[in-house]
Amino acid sequence: MIYHREFKNKKTEKLETPKQSAFEPTPSISAISFLRFWISSTWRRLVFTVISVPVSKRPHTGTESASLSLSTKSFVSAEGEALWNHKLFIRFKMNFSFNPQSNYSEITSNYPESSQSININKPQFISSIKASDITKRDNIQVSSHDARKVVLSSQYGPGQMEGLGTHLIEKSLSKPKQKLEFIRTLLIDNYDSYTYNIYQELSVVNGLPPVVVRNDEWTWEEACYYIYEERAFDNIVISPGPGSPACPADIGICFKLLLECGDIPILGVCLGHQALGYVHGANVVHAFEPVHGRLSEIQHNGCKLFHDIPSGKNSGFKVVRYHSLVIDPKSLPKELIPLAWTCSTDTISSLVDQKFDQSNYVETTPDNKVLMGIMHSTRPHYGLQFHPESIATCHGSRIFKNFREITEDFWGWKDSCSINDRKLKYNACMQVGNGSWEFKDNPRRNYLSFLDTNPFDIYERANSSNLRNDVKFLKLEWRKIENLCSQIGGAKNIFLELFGDENAENTFWLDSSSTEKRRARFSFMGGKGGSLWKQITFRLSDTSGGHVTIENAQGLSTTTFLEEGCFHFMNKELQSIHYDEKDLQGLPFEFYGGYVGYLGYGLKVECGAPYNQHKAKTPDACFFFVDNLIAIDHSNDDIYILNLHDQTTKTKTKTKTKTWVDDVYQKLITLKPSSTTLPKVQYRNNNKKTESTFLSDKNEEQYIKDVEKCQEFIKDGESYELCLTTQMRKKLGDLNRLGIYLHLREKNPAPYAAWLNFSKEDLTICCSSPERFLRLDRDGVLEAKPIKGTIARGSTPHEDHMLKSQLQHSEKDQAENLMIVDLLRNDLGRVCDPGSVHVPRLMDVESYATVHTMVSTVQGKKRSNLTAIDCVRAAFPGGSMTGAPKLRSMELLDSLESCSRGIYSGCIGFFSYNQTFDLNIVIRTVVIHQGEASVGAGGAIVSLSSPQEEYKEMVLKSRAPVNSVLKYEQNSLEQ
Repeated sequence: MIYHREFKNKKTEKLETPKQSAFEPTPSISAISFLRFWISSTWRRLVFTVISVPVSKRPHTGTESASLSLSTKSFVSAEGEALWNHKLFIRFKMNFSFNPQSNYSEITSNYPESSQSININKPQFISSIKASDITKRDNIQVSSHDARKVVLSSQYGPGQMEGLGTHLIEKSLSKPKQKLEFIRTLLIDNYDSYTYNIYQELSVVNGLPPVVVRNDEWTWEEACYYIYEERAFDNIVISPGPGSPACPADIGICFKLLLECGDIPILGVCLGHQALGYVHGANVVHAFEPVHGRLSEIQHNGCKLFHDIPSGKNSGFKVVRYHSLVIDPKSLPKELIPLAWTCSTDTISSLVDQKFDQSNYVETTPDNKVLMGIMHSTRPHYGLQFHPESIATCHGSRIFKNFREITEDFWGWKDSCSINDRKLKYNACMQVGNGSWEFKDNPRRNYLSFLDTNPFDIYERANSSNLRNDVKFLKLEWRKIENLCSQIGGAKNIFLELFGDENAENTFWLDSSSTEKRRARFSFMGGKGGSLWKQITFRLSDTSGGHVTIENAQGLSTTTFLEEGCFHFMNKELQSIHYDEKDLQGLPFEFYGGYVGYLGYGLKVECGAPYNQHKAKTPDACFFFVDNLIAIDHSNDDIYILNLHDQTTKTKTKTKTKTWVDDVYQKLITLKPSSTTLPKVQYRNNNKKTESTFLSDKNEEQYIKDVEKCQEFIKDGESYELCLTTQMRKKLGDLNRLGIYLHLREKNPAPYAAWLNFSKEDLTICCSSPERFLRLDRDGVLEAKPIKGTIARGSTPHEDHMLKSQLQHSEKDQAENLMIVDLLRNDLGRVCDPGSVHVPRLMDVESYATVHTMVSTVQGKKRSNLTAIDCVRAAFPGGSMTGAPKLRSMELLDSLESCSRGIYSGCIGFFSYNQTFDLNIVIRTVVIHQGEASVGAGGAIVSLSSPQEEYKEMVLKSRAPVNSVLKYEQNSLEQ
């Protein structure tokens, strides 16, 4: 994929039709291969006709031919046109029109501006035999109707043959249709962040997961081999994606598929829809306004693709749109038929009822409507401008079911032998779509051998190195103290008593400081002390991989270069641990010991991002391996004391284990409420220059300009939403860092707050995040809780209620949230069982100390063959901090932001040794490193954004962490 190109100079106002030379020539087959195919297959599958036809124009070449009568033996393909044999110079086109539900005039009458008579210069076919000429499809069914019409066993039904002057002689080879047990789909991914939502839908509808291939992953020869030689697929779906169909880097192989594969059903979504129009000569232009994450009502012509779906205003057919470009309906060539369009130019709320007040909508003429669907007149090719896979699109699943039925009808003439042959390829095709992304860092052969190998075996081989020689067998010991936490002063008092000495060095506290409304239930805390304790520090190199430093409990450190990177190393570490599941029985939480720390935003380069524009000063990842910890159940007021030890050395460590557990138990049961306070520290600046406030990397004017640049990218179709951020910094004196955190948690309590102190790195993190990135529980359920949409709290109850209602009904904030929900559904869809990804809560508004936020919940069931690290890597960084499509958005943001995000925008949490995990999104956070405090803040930029309001929202989000530092500093000075 070509990422490094100039976005600013990209012109899309009126896109030129690409020239033939811009694409590689279609591969030719040898004369011997063609004759072998022709001799063995023609008599069985083709219909010979002796006809006299006027040849007026060769399809799609734009080359005029003289009208003549040609008597020849010709064979007909399933798409209703002759197979072009360039070597034998057989050229004849059976021109016909068809209609899924009604006649052609009825289709076009609803859209008078479709301009069927406009002269379009269409892309030329490459002058060699098409891939469709060498297809192995069997038994095309043809029958006679008044000696002038051909009935093809496809969705098209009766197709009227025009210009035939003689009688049609036929031989019917049809057999009774058999319903296909499953449908094999090739899903082309245009580097989009919604592709795996389509994958999930097709897996359920087709009865088989599709094969996912990125648009630059196969050469044209490879695509032809799998589609025609192997006959591996029944249909093709082309995903949405950033950019324009006029840019070869954006569309990849999709152009050739639409141009050459006329004998296989294809459905293009959004960018795929635009590509279908562009390939056949339609103009793709800027829309009147970009529409992303917003809904429109749709009317359609009732064709097979929209079977059983209502149409028109107030019908309940609402769809989600993510696009800045559209097909100009006036430029549609006669080959393309409009199917659907918006009912009006207005968009509607994501949350309103299906029935809504019509008075809010202005009557519009057909000229105002936006083209939402097209189909090819002689090929089984369809395009949809809207996103049927979105969580908020109505009847989206029905559309995919209809496309399956279209595919079944198209191949309905296949005989029982070919259907049985399909079953032999079931296992070969079944898992490729499941794992395509998993193998992207492995040799290309992992992709190209998928038809011959069970990808589960590939996965096992690819990860065989995960099994280390130093396998650990860990044993968990724990003790419970009931109903004690609040009696001894709560979590704060416990942490200060057990871990607050010596500036709380090498300690952690995953702190559910906001437990109201059951947002969070458990807190975990601990420090250095056990025999298995170690610290892992990872820094990315300038090229690939990085260096890991491991410090053990005795203080000894080793540094190693990891070519495979951080995620691979963490996967190996977790895979090396064995345990007894019975040890976990009776524990109501998911963390029993293991890794606690953070993953920095820069690790995006290990998750598909092409590069990091800026290098972080802090480590890119840092974790403690924790073997001694305290867990607090805030709901039941219980305290748990946990210890891990290696069973291979249990006789040596069991006494120490009992000593630590018993010692902590005695301290807790004798602890007095509020008996422990933070040691007073005299604040000194040591004559160092310190600022009175935080200084932003970008001032208001610069930030507003960046917002406007984001909106230009969105207008050009490069992104749907961009999460723009900046950093604020301040030099600190000798402020007590734990005091800063305690002040922050008091003023801005949050369900996913955290304290991390990596003393050797001079690094402390004070986090008050309200957002969960990703969680995996013991039942294999993945959960994400993205936040998009924020507004300040009111100064009075009435004002507060009004502001909350304003956020709830804001179309802009709903669009932001919906885009990220669909993105998280996509990320979970890559690693979850088909059909398991769902949204139990959509756009709820939650209230915190300083803000109201719009929160959604996405869940899915993890596939059994994947690890915890696989799940995190598939979704990292959190989509709420990037925008969508994720990869292109991160690239654009790197070009705008002036420094590394570092720990901000990454995640903090735990990986338990049994591979459960819970991670937050690092926002509302103070990072203190080498005497400097930094706070990151930003917001999602969409087409509806006001640059001035976006700046105000960024400042609002930074207020809590910034004020916690300033006020604590002021209090320290006063003391």
